[in-house]
Parts: sequence; C-alpha cells; structure tokens
Amino acid sequence: MTGPLPRDATLFVAGHRGLVGSAIVRHFAAQGFTNLLTRTRAELDLLDPHAVDAFFASERPQVVILAAAKVGGILANATYPADFLYQNLMIAANVIHAAHAHDVRKLLNLGSSCIYPKHAPQPMPESALLTGPLESTNRAYAIAKIAAIELCDAYRAQHGRSFISAMPTNLYGPGDNFDLETSHVLPALLRKAVEARDAGAPSITVWGSGTPRREFLYVDDLADACLFLLEHFDEPGPINVGTGVDVSIRELAEMVCDVIGYEGELAFDAGKPDGTPRKLMDVTRLTRAGWSATTDLRTGLARTAAWYREAPERGDVPSPSV
Repeated sequence: MTGPLPRDATLFVAGHRGLVGSAIVRHFAAQGFTNLLTRTRAELDLLDPHAVDAFFASERPQVVILAAAKVGGILANATYPADFLYQNLMIAANVIHAAHAHDVRKLLNLGSSCIYPKHAPQPMPESALLTGPLESTNRAYAIAKIAAIELCDAYRAQHGRSFISAMPTNLYGPGDNFDLETSHVLPALLRKAVEARDAGAPSITVWGSGTPRREFLYVDDLADACLFLLEHFDEPGPINVGTGVDVSIRELAEMVCDVIGYEGELAFDAGKPDGTPRKLMDVTRLTRAGWSATTDLRTGLARTAAWYREAPERGDVPSPSV
C-alpha cells in the first residue's frame, strides 16, 4: 500500500520521547499531520500485551511507527543483554500483533544496522541479512530487531498486512542520550569535548583504537525518510536508511573537537572494544526510490552541539527507551 497519507490520519508514534520518536513527531507535525497519537511509558507500558491491545482497541490508529526500543551503546549492550533481548522482543511483538489485530493500515518498524553480520560486505546490502555471525557486543539487541523484521514479514505473508521495516544507520541529533554510561559514540564524544573545553583539560579519552569506521545520519533526516517510506514503499524485508558515507572514529573525534572548539589531545584507549570494524550502509535501493539524506555530518554536529548547549540539565539529558 503506497500513496500520500491523509494529514488527518490517526498516526501512533510508539517511543515519541526518544531520539527518533521525538524527531518523527516534530517532522510529521511540521508536514501537517494533525492527529498524532503519543503515550509515555507511564501511560502505556509496551511490555504489557493487554495494555497495548486495549490501547489499539480504544484509539484505532490507522498508521503506526514503531520507534520504541531499549537502546544503548557497547557498554550497555554488553552489561544488560537479557534486558535488551527481552524488552525489544516484547515491544515489537506486542505492537506489531496489535496493529494486525486492530486492522492498522500501515506500520513502519524501525530497526538498526546492527542486524547485519559483523563481517558483512561493505557497504552492507539488505541481502546480507542472516548470512553470517553478528557482532557479539550487541547480539541480543540485533536478534530482537531481526525478529521484528521477520514478524512484520510474517503478518504480510499470512495476512496481507502492509508492514514495512527500515534499518537506519547510527543516528544522532537533538534529544540524544549524553549519559557516558549508556550513550553511543557520537554524543559521548560531544559531551567529553564540551566538558574538557570548559574545564581546560589537556586531553579526552576515546574508546578503542580509533580505526573503526562508522556512518552517521542526522535524526531529522531519518524522520523525513520515515514519511517517504510510508508513502512510497511497500515490500518485505529491511530497507537501509543512511548517508552512504562513513568516517573513522578518529576522524569523528577530530571533527567533534573542531566543532566544539576543544584544542586538547585525543587519547585512544585500545583496551576498550572497537566493535564491528566497519558499518556502512548500502543505500542504493532508497536512493533509487527517490530519497537521500540532506544534512552533512559537520552541520548535524553543530546543530546537535547547539541543542546540547541549551539542554536544561545537559549531561543528565536521557533518551527514554519508550
């Protein structure tokens, strides 16, 4: 099912307080959507199948964007694998099943580039899914996200549901998680650079060797891609969403310091895990369909730094899971 979404369609954004969900709400409101449904975790526990079913029965959303997830960086994934696997499995199962049970017109399931094997071809095509072992540091999260793709495809195959799955690359932007214990590499580096600059510290520590390469997508670009996919895409399996451009962690750290105005040294801690050597998405399918990212990394970093500077509690700004 493709075509323009009515701007008065009842659209449920699951996970609207997180990095991705908040960007989706901002973008869809700016595009004229007038009936956006949101619920906090206190209002709707997505881990509770009965609560989710009751919500869908009462509100009858026509379109669903599943942006809710338990997320975190290498440390969080390695420390809490059971939480990452169980909670993400349950969130996906409850929301996707309720969408089927209550006749949702279209559902967009958002995953992650970590679904692909650790040594997938670079750039990573959608066809690489399930062709090799996963990166061990985020295996639990990846398995849950793969299961969500399979569940969408199963409801499509068995019941003809228009449920699609998009796999964004590494995301960043306003609303990101800057907690050094649970954040991803980019916001962690940004916070470290700001604090080191303000304190006059001579150096900052960067996890790993600095050689792994990563791709970063500004979250508002992802929100724009979500609307594009809902209106133009209706196929099984994942579709990649990214920029098609990557940088080394060293290059990223140097760019962050330049944007922040920190002139100290970078100390790379090779005793910390590097994770996957390279993660670059093959975005050929999405580009050919007519969408591409518009925010370059330096511009996105400057916008994120400006948001972080104005955030009321700065380093304690969490990015809620759901």
